[in-house]
Amino acid sequence: MVNMKNKKYQSVIGLEIHSELKTNSKMFCSCPNDFDAEPNTNICPICLGHPGTLPVINKKAVEKVIKVGSALNCKIARVSKFDRKSYFYPDLPKGYQISQFDKPLCEKGHLKVKDKRITIRRIHLEEDAGKLTHTDENYSLLDCNRAGLPLMELVTEPDIRSSEEAIAFAKELQLILRYLDISNANMEKGQMRVEVNISLSEKKEGSDEVDLSNARVEIKNLNSFKAVKGAIKYEIKRQTQLLEKGKKVDRETRGWDADKNKTLSQRKKEEAHDYRYLPEPDLPPLIFSDEEIEKIQEEIPELPKEKRKKFSEEYNLKNQNVNFFIENIKVGKFFEKTIKLIEKEKGKEEEMIQLAANYLTSDLQGLVNQASKREIKFSPENFTQFIVLIDQGKISSKIAKKVLEEMFQTGKEPSQIIEEKGLSKINNQDKIEGIIQKVIEKNQEAVSDFRSGKKNAFQFLIGQIMKETKGRANIEKVRSVLKEKLN
Repeated sequence: MVNMKNKKYQSVIGLEIHSELKTNSKMFCSCPNDFDAEPNTNICPICLGHPGTLPVINKKAVEKVIKVGSALNCKIARVSKFDRKSYFYPDLPKGYQISQFDKPLCEKGHLKVKDKRITIRRIHLEEDAGKLTHTDENYSLLDCNRAGLPLMELVTEPDIRSSEEAIAFAKELQLILRYLDISNANMEKGQMRVEVNISLSEKKEGSDEVDLSNARVEIKNLNSFKAVKGAIKYEIKRQTQLLEKGKKVDRETRGWDADKNKTLSQRKKEEAHDYRYLPEPDLPPLIFSDEEIEKIQEEIPELPKEKRKKFSEEYNLKNQNVNFFIENIKVGKFFEKTIKLIEKEKGKEEEMIQLAANYLTSDLQGLVNQASKREIKFSPENFTQFIVLIDQGKISSKIAKKVLEEMFQTGKEPSQIIEEKGLSKINNQDKIEGIIQKVIEKNQEAVSDFRSGKKNAFQFLIGQIMKETKGRANIEKVRSVLKEKLN
């Protein structure tokens, strides 16, 4: 909420989020869905809009959008259709875009984020435009590899009241798209793009109602959460200053300049009639039976919301670990496979699950971050064996770090590494006594300090013993025997 000159303004925000779908081919032709290839290599007469060509609907793309809509509590249309959206721009080869107007695939859904229910107006399917690269020589280069890629657009109602809520919604949607394997949703690569519609409403005391009469401004193609935050905060400030001066906020489209940290006017905002929508004459309507919809919905896996509840309530994980496994999907799946294997072990299942979670989120993550290839070579079975060895006291925490690092680098079983490197824990009583006697003889000053009441000397001697055994000695036995000898 903004407060200037005793007037309070409430931001009214709606989002339009575009996501490129993971399919083998483009939306209406058989060209590969890969715009990272050499420029203008994945193109054909259909996606270039040559006269006489006929588009064919990508069935997988349609199913993916229905899956997203179902996951977001939307009403799935039993009859839908495609339309032509006419506008002229250099990266739009046809001079129009095949999109959906009055009969989208999904409508009237919602997503709850941080106890805030945000209504989803619609989700529809369309084709992406090409890509322009602007040069310093006063001309632009056009790459049509992206033209015709399947693009999902989600539109929310203006239920959002801050940049924090907007980012929370976009992040949760990004996770859902990845869990459904609908899109990689990498914003830096343009696979997910956020557009913000924002206006200000004068805040009335004791009322949550907002006034939608003020002109809204659209901020296009924000490709990072940082950009979303910056654009919203700047636009709230800009519009507030205009209203406080008694000026009108123009309904327009603006862009975000990350270098200057400000929005810049691009053009007056178009209305729906400006696009001259008409039914796409070359594509039949989409008609679905209840059975077809149900079959698609059966493929929906556990989503972030359900995963959070499971990790928190069933596995008693800390919030920090829960969030890590939710956001790192591959590691989360690895962890769940490990849990199933751990649950087959008798005894301390809960302690072992906590132990596994801690190693995956700390030690292993450290190894992954340092590696050039961030992949886990060992299997959940090997990792479970590693956790069992620690739990049974067969390797110390210090040795465990060495074993885990070797597992990460080679993919070998922990038992094989322990045998090859001679890392098994020393439990033999006579051997431990011999080592302790040797350390005592070498550190008579520390022994005297201990006997004179200096407790730190005991820890010093423990450290020397563990150093002598390279961390392999059974620490409980070491403590017991050392106390006996010193006393």
